[in-house]
Amino acid sequence: IYVTQPQPTYEIEIVRSFTETAEANNRKPGMKLLAADIIRGDADITRPLGLPSGSNVVFIERLRFLDDLPVVVQRDWFDVALTPGILDIDWSSGNRSLYAEFKERYGVIPARGQSTLSARLATESEAGFLQLDLPAAVLTLDQIAYDSEYRPVNVSSMAYHPVRYPLSLTQSRRRS
Repeated sequence: IYVTQPQPTYEIEIVRSFTETAEANNRKPGMKLLAADIIRGDADITRPLGLPSGSNVVFIERLRFLDDLPVVVQRDWFDVALTPGILDIDWSSGNRSLYAEFKERYGVIPARGQSTLSARLATESEAGFLQLDLPAAVLTLDQIAYDSEYRPVNVSSMAYHPVRYPLSLTQSRRRS
């Protein structure tokens, strides 16, 4: 007889950061910066941000950890004008929360958004970062977050380890 602990699942949330979600589940969040730069955004990025194609956007790519295990490769894009100087922050030290930086430094608070959940084969680099043997599937979550005035805050694309970070979605019927 084997008795196993139920595997925790993580609610898909837009307005709560990875760090907040981890801490709410009594887990230790962590991160490693993979890339941070100002790039020319293509239409798939700039359109949801309400910017012309080719506009400069901030791009940050991080490997996120729970209890020192890699669980997600997260990529974020946002308007350069929204967060001047954000790349001057030392993203390589400690566990930086993008949403905490948005709130504390810029007064930008994600309040709502839209998520698309899917699955696909991991890229070679994602598999390496997440310690998966190829071919391997990853759960993907693409999101756009808005502030309380429906102004775009950021676009995110995440590739999750399918076992270490299972995603859940809670729904309820709206009352008429």
